[in-house]
Amino acid sequence: MDTVVTYLILSFIVSFLLGSIPWGVIISKLAFKKDLRDEGSGNIGTTNAMRTLGKAGGAAVFALDFGKGIAAGALAAYLIAPAIARVPVDASSADGQALLAAFGPAGVNPVSLAMALAFAGCTLGHIFSPWLKFKGGKGIAVAAACLLFVYGPVGFLVEIIVFAGGIALTRCVSVGSIAAAVVCPFLGLYFYWGHWVAWVIILATALVVIWAHRANIGRLRAGTENKIGSKKKERPCA
Repeated sequence: MDTVVTYLILSFIVSFLLGSIPWGVIISKLAFKKDLRDEGSGNIGTTNAMRTLGKAGGAAVFALDFGKGIAAGALAAYLIAPAIARVPVDASSADGQALLAAFGPAGVNPVSLAMALAFAGCTLGHIFSPWLKFKGGKGIAVAAACLLFVYGPVGFLVEIIVFAGGIALTRCVSVGSIAAAVVCPFLGLYFYWGHWVAWVIILATALVVIWAHRANIGRLRAGTENKIGSKKKERPCA
C-alpha cells in the first residue's frame, strides 16, 4: 500500500542493507585470502585496506564503499522521493495523523525525511553491519557519497574540501574524517532549514560517525595518532 510511512521505512531499510555490505571483509577474503579485521587497526574501511592490502585493495574497498552511498542516495533521490512526493500527507489517515502528531505540520516534509533516512540508513548500516555482529567501519566513504544526493554537489564538495583540508593540515586521515562529520550538521542547517526532523536525523547520524572515531580521538589527545608518511611504529589512524 502506498503510504508516506511505508516509503519512509523503505528508504531507511534499503539504505541500511546497502550500507551493511562489508566490502572490506569481502575483498580481503576473496582477493587476498585474509580478513581485514585481523590486519592493521582491524577497521574494514579504506585507510586500513590501503595499508594492509595495498593500493589496489584499498582502491577497491573505497570504490565499493563509496558505491554503497551512491546507490542509497540515488535510490532515495530518483525512486523513493518522487514516489513519496505523489502521496500527500492525509490528516484523515492513520499515517497522516501519526506524522502530524509526531512532527507537526511545520516539521514534517516527507521528501526531506526520505533523504535524511537514506543517509542515516547507509551510514549506520556500515558502522553497525548485521553481517559482522553489528560491528563495522566508521562510515566516512559511504556517508560522503550519499551526501552527494542529500546535499547536492555543492554540499558534497564542501565536505570533501573539509576532509582534504583536515588531512593536509595534520597528515592524519582521522582528523579529516572527524572534521567532515562535525561540519555535516551545520551544512544540514543550510540545506534543510525548516525541515527540523530531517535535520535531527542528519545530526544524530553525524554524531554516531564521530563516536565511531572515539579511539582515534583518544589517540589524538594523547599525541599518539599515526600520520601519513610516518615511519614510527604507532597505531594506525583508522
